[in-house]
Amino acid sequence: MMDKLRRALSGNDGGDEERGFVAQVVESSSLGWGTRVKGFIACFVIGIVLSIIGSVCLFFGSRGLVAFSVFYTTGNLVALVSTCFLMGPINQCKKMFSPTRVVATVLVFVCLILTLLSAFLWKKSGLALVFCIIQFLAMTWYSLSYIPYARDLVKKTVSTCMG
Repeated sequence: MMDKLRRALSGNDGGDEERGFVAQVVESSSLGWGTRVKGFIACFVIGIVLSIIGSVCLFFGSRGLVAFSVFYTTGNLVALVSTCFLMGPINQCKKMFSPTRVVATVLVFVCLILTLLSAFLWKKSGLALVFCIIQFLAMTWYSLSYIPYARDLVKKTVSTCMG
């Protein structure tokens, strides 16, 4: 079962002759599966902890809103990078910019940048909060793209609730 999961996440379906020389070299010099899982778990937990710290900062007034924006955005970035441990950075980038995910991926990165710009450059804490909310929704939509039929289920549920 772990081999199937490993092949699915790495994009390797067993066809070594179809892969290029560079891909074989990168795979042979990469981290072992156990190390990848530990790296994923560590980064993902750190990302969640940063997001929770950011949420606590919401209770500290307007300065807390800026801290929330920074911690929440950093937490999302770290959680997003955590999946690179499972798939590898090149495969992760390929999957992120596949046709089914490209809009969600671009929206996530635009919101990450706009959140930080509104917190530091424009110093608009309310705008930073709006971008954090959009960031959350974009990250959720992006994450749902990895679960078969999850986006369709959400669309049907929202359309049923709205109409």
